[in-house]
Amino acid sequence: MSADPIARFRRWFAEAEHSGAPLPEAIALATADRRGRPSVRFVLLKQVDARGFVFFTDGRSRKGAELAANPEAAFACYWDAIGKQVRVEGRVGAVTAAEADAYWATRPRESRLAASVSRQSAELRRRQELVGRWRALARRWPGDDVPRPVQWSGFRIVPRAIEFWIRGEHRLHRRERFERRGGAWTRRLLQP
Repeated sequence: MSADPIARFRRWFAEAEHSGAPLPEAIALATADRRGRPSVRFVLLKQVDARGFVFFTDGRSRKGAELAANPEAAFACYWDAIGKQVRVEGRVGAVTAAEADAYWATRPRESRLAASVSRQSAELRRRQELVGRWRALARRWPGDDVPRPVQWSGFRIVPRAIEFWIRGEHRLHRRERFERRGGAWTRRLLQP
Protein backbone atom coordinates (compact mmCIF):
# COMPACT_ATOMS: atom_id res chain seq x y z
CA MET A 1 0.00 0.00 0.00
CA SER A 2 1.26 3.46 -0.88
CA ALA A 3 2.30 5.89 1.86
CA ASP A 4 1.31 8.74 -0.51
CA PRO A 5 -2.49 9.19 -0.36
CA ILE A 6 -2.56 11.57 -3.35
CA ALA A 7 -0.87 8.92 -5.52
CA ARG A 8 -3.35 6.32 -4.27
CA PHE A 9 -6.28 8.61 -5.04
CA ARG A 10 -5.00 9.06 -8.58
CA ARG A 11 -4.71 5.29 -9.04
CA TRP A 12 -8.22 4.71 -7.72
CA PHE A 13 -9.58 7.51 -9.92
CA ALA A 14 -7.96 5.93 -13.00
CA GLU A 15 -9.41 2.57 -11.99
CA ALA A 16 -12.88 4.16 -11.71
CA GLU A 17 -12.48 5.79 -15.13
CA HIS A 18 -11.46 2.50 -16.74
CA SER A 19 -14.31 0.61 -15.03
CA GLY A 20 -16.92 2.64 -16.91
CA ALA A 21 -18.25 4.22 -13.72
CA PRO A 22 -20.52 7.11 -14.73
CA LEU A 23 -18.99 10.53 -14.00
CA PRO A 24 -16.07 9.32 -11.90
CA GLU A 25 -15.08 12.98 -11.42
CA ALA A 26 -18.33 13.81 -9.55
CA ILE A 27 -17.66 14.67 -5.92
CA ALA A 28 -20.10 15.63 -3.16
CA LEU A 29 -18.61 18.88 -1.88
CA ALA A 30 -19.50 20.08 1.63
CA THR A 31 -18.98 23.66 2.75
CA ALA A 32 -20.28 25.60 5.74
CA ASP A 33 -21.11 29.23 6.34
CA ARG A 34 -19.39 31.25 9.06
CA ARG A 35 -21.96 30.02 11.62
CA GLY A 36 -21.12 26.42 10.75
CA ARG A 37 -24.34 25.60 8.87
CA PRO A 38 -23.37 23.00 6.25
CA SER A 39 -24.45 22.58 2.66
CA VAL A 40 -23.49 19.94 0.12
CA ARG A 41 -23.71 19.65 -3.66
CA PHE A 42 -22.03 17.73 -6.46
CA VAL A 43 -19.25 19.39 -8.45
CA LEU A 44 -16.72 18.03 -10.91
CA LEU A 45 -13.17 17.38 -9.80
CA LYS A 46 -10.94 18.77 -12.54
CA GLN A 47 -7.38 18.40 -11.29
CA VAL A 48 -5.46 16.38 -8.73
CA ASP A 49 -1.78 16.84 -7.98
CA ALA A 50 0.55 17.05 -5.00
CA ARG A 51 -0.90 20.48 -4.14
CA GLY A 52 -4.48 19.20 -3.80
CA PHE A 53 -7.86 18.77 -5.47
CA VAL A 54 -9.29 21.43 -7.81
CA PHE A 55 -12.85 22.28 -8.86
CA PHE A 56 -14.20 25.37 -10.65
CA THR A 57 -17.24 27.52 -9.97
CA ASP A 58 -18.70 31.02 -9.83
CA GLY A 59 -17.20 32.73 -6.79
CA ARG A 60 -20.53 34.51 -6.18
CA SER A 61 -22.34 31.19 -5.74
CA ARG A 62 -23.41 29.91 -2.34
CA LYS A 63 -20.34 27.66 -2.18
CA GLY A 64 -18.11 30.55 -3.20
CA ALA A 65 -19.55 32.78 -0.48
CA GLU A 66 -19.25 30.01 2.10
CA LEU A 67 -15.63 29.33 1.14
CA ALA A 68 -14.83 33.05 1.40
CA ALA A 69 -16.31 33.12 4.93
CA ASN A 70 -15.02 29.70 6.03
CA PRO A 71 -12.18 28.37 3.83
CA GLU A 72 -12.57 24.75 4.92
CA ALA A 73 -14.27 22.02 2.89
CA ALA A 74 -14.71 18.29 2.59
CA PHE A 75 -15.74 16.03 -0.25
CA ALA A 76 -16.57 12.42 -0.84
CA CYS A 77 -16.60 10.38 -4.00
CA TYR A 78 -18.01 6.90 -4.36
CA TRP A 79 -17.43 4.54 -7.25
CA ASP A 80 -19.87 1.65 -6.90
CA ALA A 81 -18.44 -0.10 -9.96
CA ILE A 82 -15.17 -0.71 -8.10
CA GLY A 83 -16.54 -0.69 -4.53
CA LYS A 84 -14.37 2.21 -3.39
CA GLN A 85 -14.92 5.54 -1.70
CA VAL A 86 -12.63 8.42 -0.76
CA ARG A 87 -13.21 11.25 1.72
CA VAL A 88 -11.04 14.39 1.75
CA GLU A 89 -10.95 17.24 4.28
CA GLY A 90 -8.85 20.38 4.07
CA ARG A 91 -8.27 24.07 3.72
CA VAL A 92 -9.37 25.78 0.53
CA GLY A 93 -7.66 28.46 -1.51
CA ALA A 94 -8.20 30.02 -4.92
CA VAL A 95 -6.24 28.81 -7.92
CA THR A 96 -4.23 31.38 -9.89
CA ALA A 97 -5.81 33.38 -12.70
CA ALA A 98 -3.51 31.53 -15.13
CA GLU A 99 -4.81 28.16 -13.89
CA ALA A 100 -8.42 29.35 -14.20
CA ASP A 101 -7.76 30.69 -17.72
CA ALA A 102 -6.13 27.42 -18.78
CA TYR A 103 -9.08 25.34 -17.63
CA TRP A 104 -11.62 27.85 -19.01
CA ALA A 105 -10.09 27.41 -22.48
CA THR A 106 -10.84 23.66 -22.38
CA ARG A 107 -14.56 24.08 -21.68
CA PRO A 108 -17.07 23.85 -24.53
CA ARG A 109 -18.10 27.26 -25.88
CA GLU A 110 -21.71 26.75 -24.77
CA SER A 111 -20.59 26.02 -21.20
CA ARG A 112 -18.43 29.15 -21.17
CA LEU A 113 -21.41 31.19 -22.33
CA ALA A 114 -23.61 29.65 -19.62
CA ALA A 115 -21.05 30.40 -16.89
CA SER A 116 -20.81 33.97 -18.19
CA VAL A 117 -24.52 34.73 -18.02
CA SER A 118 -25.48 32.84 -14.87
CA ARG A 119 -25.17 34.34 -11.43
CA GLN A 120 -24.98 30.91 -9.85
CA SER A 121 -27.27 30.37 -6.85
CA ALA A 122 -29.07 33.74 -7.29
CA GLU A 123 -32.84 33.71 -7.57
CA LEU A 124 -34.27 33.67 -11.09
CA ARG A 125 -37.78 35.00 -11.78
CA ARG A 126 -38.16 33.23 -15.13
CA ARG A 127 -35.91 30.77 -16.93
CA GLN A 128 -36.45 32.66 -20.20
CA GLU A 129 -34.45 35.57 -18.76
CA LEU A 130 -31.40 33.31 -18.42
CA VAL A 131 -31.89 31.74 -21.85
CA GLY A 132 -32.30 35.22 -23.38
CA ARG A 133 -29.04 36.43 -21.83
CA TRP A 134 -27.31 33.27 -23.08
CA ARG A 135 -28.56 33.85 -26.65
CA ALA A 136 -27.56 37.53 -26.57
CA LEU A 137 -24.05 36.66 -25.40
CA ALA A 138 -23.78 33.92 -28.05
CA ARG A 139 -24.49 36.59 -30.69
CA ARG A 140 -21.99 38.98 -29.09
CA TRP A 141 -19.26 36.29 -29.01
CA PRO A 142 -19.92 34.25 -32.19
CA GLY A 143 -16.49 32.65 -32.20
CA ASP A 144 -14.77 30.40 -29.73
CA ASP A 145 -13.05 33.22 -27.83
CA VAL A 146 -15.48 33.72 -24.91
CA PRO A 147 -13.62 35.61 -22.14
CA ARG A 148 -13.56 34.18 -18.62
CA PRO A 149 -15.61 36.27 -16.19
CA VAL A 150 -13.44 37.45 -13.30
CA GLN A 151 -15.80 35.86 -10.74
CA TRP A 152 -15.51 32.42 -12.35
CA SER A 153 -12.47 30.63 -11.02
CA GLY A 154 -11.21 27.54 -9.28
CA PHE A 155 -10.63 26.39 -5.75
CA ARG A 156 -8.01 23.99 -4.49
CA ILE A 157 -8.65 21.83 -1.44
CA VAL A 158 -5.30 21.29 0.25
CA PRO A 159 -5.88 18.02 2.08
CA ARG A 160 -5.35 17.68 5.77
CA ALA A 161 -6.99 14.23 5.87
CA ILE A 162 -7.78 11.60 3.23
CA GLU A 163 -9.73 8.46 4.02
CA PHE A 164 -9.93 5.40 1.77
CA TRP A 165 -12.77 2.89 1.99
CA ILE A 166 -13.05 -0.47 0.22
CA ARG A 167 -16.30 -2.40 0.23
CA GLY A 168 -15.91 -5.64 2.17
CA GLU A 169 -17.87 -8.84 2.45
CA HIS A 170 -20.32 -8.96 5.38
CA ARG A 171 -19.86 -5.18 5.74
CA LEU A 172 -16.33 -5.71 7.00
CA HIS A 173 -15.16 -2.75 4.95
CA ARG A 174 -11.50 -1.71 4.86
CA ARG A 175 -10.80 1.85 5.98
CA GLU A 176 -7.54 3.78 6.14
CA ARG A 177 -7.18 7.40 7.21
CA PHE A 178 -4.16 9.51 6.32
CA GLU A 179 -3.54 12.75 8.20
CA ARG A 180 -0.95 15.34 7.32
CA ARG A 181 1.37 16.22 10.19
CA GLY A 182 3.74 18.93 9.03
CA GLY A 183 5.05 17.73 5.69
CA ALA A 184 4.44 14.02 6.28
CA TRP A 185 1.40 11.75 6.24
CA THR A 186 0.48 9.43 9.10
CA ARG A 187 -1.69 6.37 8.43
CA ARG A 188 -4.23 4.69 10.68
CA LEU A 189 -6.57 1.78 10.08
CA LEU A 190 -10.20 2.39 11.09
CA GLN A 191 -12.95 -0.05 11.92
CA PRO A 192 -15.85 -0.20 9.49
